[in-house]
Amino acid sequence: MNQQEPMVQAIDLYKSFGKVEAVRGLSFTVAAGEVFGLLGHNGAGKTTTIKMLTGQLMPNSGTPMIGGYNMTREAHKASPLFGIVFEDPNVYERLSAVENLQFAASLYGIANAPARIMQVLEQVGLADRGKDAVKGYSTGMKQRLLIARAILHNPRVLFLDEPTRGLDPSSAAEVRELIKSLAASGTTAILTTHYMEEADELCQRVSFVSEGKIIAEDTPQNLKIKYGEHSITALLRDAEGISHQQKYCMGDSADANAFALALATDKVITAHTDEASLEEVFIKLAGRSLL
Repeated sequence: MNQQEPMVQAIDLYKSFGKVEAVRGLSFTVAAGEVFGLLGHNGAGKTTTIKMLTGQLMPNSGTPMIGGYNMTREAHKASPLFGIVFEDPNVYERLSAVENLQFAASLYGIANAPARIMQVLEQVGLADRGKDAVKGYSTGMKQRLLIARAILHNPRVLFLDEPTRGLDPSSAAEVRELIKSLAASGTTAILTTHYMEEADELCQRVSFVSEGKIIAEDTPQNLKIKYGEHSITALLRDAEGISHQQKYCMGDSADANAFALALATDKVITAHTDEASLEEVFIKLAGRSLL
């Protein structure tokens, strides 16, 4: 792989299931060490895209690339470069975490597997429960075990398909911190989610996917600046000295003029800017909600 070559590329991917066009000419690139988000509503084509990139589905047309290898022709060369965390917790619940990872290590052919297994269990915060049967794990612990299995062979790329879906807030926060830690160590991560706050926290760049196509791509901050509705919430004092709160949409000329007048007449006690959320931007661009 050339040093300047993207770690992951989707080149004009197209996939249909009968008459249903799940992915329609989707393209993006992900640099080494980047956390990239594929964001969209349920059924937008996110998971289908991940499955094409990782060789689980063959595209009708287009080219999925990992580490410079074409996944439609060179999957055997690319497979050691990536790990996958599926949405469903497909672990062996009657086995312990250690036993689950021993089985995975045998498939990967990992040298010095016992030491590596303990290392990843420590990394995901399960070292003290490694010998316990997985059936006694919480949903969040199972998700961390899935991540441990995905990184067992030291992949350069990690695909995370809805990694916090169905988790309670505390467990979701633990998984997000783990993803941040992996990214800080240089792992390239591709995250699919319809939780926009999560993507805003984790991703350096995101693509909005709707109806199988990318409708916008940039940093979360740039997308909010470019497409978001910016407003100002002010605490005002009226003629009788009674205070009340007022929100002004700065994209509306009447609101903008009203706020300027309030400032000029010293009616504003305090004011703060309200930033648009990624979810608001997505709904504006896609014309539909995330569900």
